[in-house]
Amino acid sequence: MPKVTLPDGKALEVPQGATAADAIALVSRRLIEKAVAAEVNGKMVDLFFRLPGDCSLKAHTFDTKEGKEVYWHSTSHVLAQAVMRLYPDAKPTIGPPIEQGFYYDFAGVPPFTPEDLQRIEEEMKKIVRENQPSRRVELSRQEAERLFAENKFKLELIREIPDGQHSVYYSGDSWFDLCRGPHLPSTGMIGALKLTKSSSSYWRGDASREPLQRIYGISFPEKKMLDDYLSFLEEAEKRDHRKLGAQLGLFMFHEWSPGSPFILPKGAIIYNEIQALLRQEYIKRGYREVITPQLFNKALWEQSGHWEFYKENMFILTVDDAEFSLKPMNCPSHMLIYNSSAHSYRDLPLRIADFCMLHRNELRGVLGGMTRVRKFSQDDAHIFCMPEQIGQEIDAMLDFVRFIYVDTFKFSFKAKLSTRPEKYMGELSQWEEAEKHLEDALRKNGIEYAINPGDGAFYGPKIDFDVKDALGRGWQLATIQVDFQMPKRFKCEYEGPDGRQHTCVVLHRAIIGSFERFLGILTENYAGKFPVWLSPVQVALLSVSDQYNGFAESLAAKMRAEGIRAEANCKQETIGAKIRGAQLEKIPYMLVIGQKEKDSGNLAVRTRDGKIQSDVPIASFIEKVKKEIKERS
Repeated sequence: MPKVTLPDGKALEVPQGATAADAIALVSRRLIEKAVAAEVNGKMVDLFFRLPGDCSLKAHTFDTKEGKEVYWHSTSHVLAQAVMRLYPDAKPTIGPPIEQGFYYDFAGVPPFTPEDLQRIEEEMKKIVRENQPSRRVELSRQEAERLFAENKFKLELIREIPDGQHSVYYSGDSWFDLCRGPHLPSTGMIGALKLTKSSSSYWRGDASREPLQRIYGISFPEKKMLDDYLSFLEEAEKRDHRKLGAQLGLFMFHEWSPGSPFILPKGAIIYNEIQALLRQEYIKRGYREVITPQLFNKALWEQSGHWEFYKENMFILTVDDAEFSLKPMNCPSHMLIYNSSAHSYRDLPLRIADFCMLHRNELRGVLGGMTRVRKFSQDDAHIFCMPEQIGQEIDAMLDFVRFIYVDTFKFSFKAKLSTRPEKYMGELSQWEEAEKHLEDALRKNGIEYAINPGDGAFYGPKIDFDVKDALGRGWQLATIQVDFQMPKRFKCEYEGPDGRQHTCVVLHRAIIGSFERFLGILTENYAGKFPVWLSPVQVALLSVSDQYNGFAESLAAKMRAEGIRAEANCKQETIGAKIRGAQLEKIPYMLVIGQKEKDSGNLAVRTRDGKIQSDVPIASFIEKVKKEIKERS
């Protein structure tokens, strides 16, 4: 009898011809009830997959990342079947799982309305109630082409799939779709589902290709899980940085400059406070700040490798009858700075920091508020060092990441080690050495990490950090990269102790990442209630009538002289309206200024959460706020 090895190392015997489900049932009745797919010898398979003799086996439930992907991808096929029932002329294209749920793109249909989504959702629920069994059929390329002869999108995909790897999944007797699987055993396993929105898209994400209509959705094994998720979406909607940014006067957008946010005065205060924090740390950590040009001849990008590997993401224009580009990143310009003078090993490490604006030619269809833009600034830095200094420099960067995210902003994070991509520069041995340096540093510093294979930059591997916000959402922000290639291309050298010239190593590093993206994330994380040190207005002084305007103004000026961002509201409004206005602006402290405050020199301090403290001496309040600002509490 074949032996099946489980993740804990235990082995069990199964009958010849047993399926993955048969083996999982022998492990636990509860596990087979929850299983959605299996992993056999490291490959994801259906539960009805027949085991190939002796093998390793792992069950996947909705609780695993792989299980969610199977669950959501299977639901996307239910969506496609429902659309085809209601819109027989539609042409299904692709329907992948995504981070939260799934989508499916369709050609040959008009834009979907909310009413359309409701009808489609009801049809999906009907398909779920029908409990249609899933069946995998493997085909030759010719058979697959005949089956999808009327769908040019599927035909394009079929011709890209290696021969012998074509498969379709049937749901019930008649509905089928091109898919590599795996799938849920039947549609009846979908406990609860919801279509969340629709949008336009393009085939293969290419604006020059056919326009499509996309439907997004999500599904769960239990209705309560769906209800919890919808509550999460409702809270996320309240925190949407685009709405809060407009409401609080932080930033704006205009159609004449897509993907290029306007940072308004209040947003600029937050922006500058974050930069001030970083500059303060740069002094402590030995960084030297530079300011570099925006526009460079293509010769720079040819030498750096960007012209070959990154050109489609660059804004290219003609200057003096030659091709130039707005810079998408700072590293090549920092190589020029390094090469502007000679260096000894005694000069290294040299840490160059840069806040200059960058431009990347993102597709207009993927632009999204502050989190996906074309024009942005990074806390970009490049460390030029000797190979033997790599470890200590990565350690220092990891300490910097912890200081910013854990100590200052109270975020948690996860690390990903992104390894060599399919298209890369340089020698394999150098890539392996660079990856080892990063992995050793993560282990040494006790940071848990996952491997993200093939997602490194074309010039080197990297550590990416996913930061979790108040709603538990992950955002990719900080990055640390080891680069042997670019300094070699630019001949960035130093004189070693042996008197000979050596090529240095460059470590690329951004802690905050894009300031624009970070500002959007902070807005949502705090729901607009920024901590005192970041709040554009820290104290609002609200006069109860015109006769106290002068006192309110003089007190606000006194606070500003102490470094507190204080504003007096002397408008002709009721005190109730002034308090409501300050609460809508989410100002941390509100001071009602009347006769009592003028006579006593004490304040009634109201917080934005509605707490009130009476008879607070002015000097004590000022010191309290100054302390909160200084400590960034």
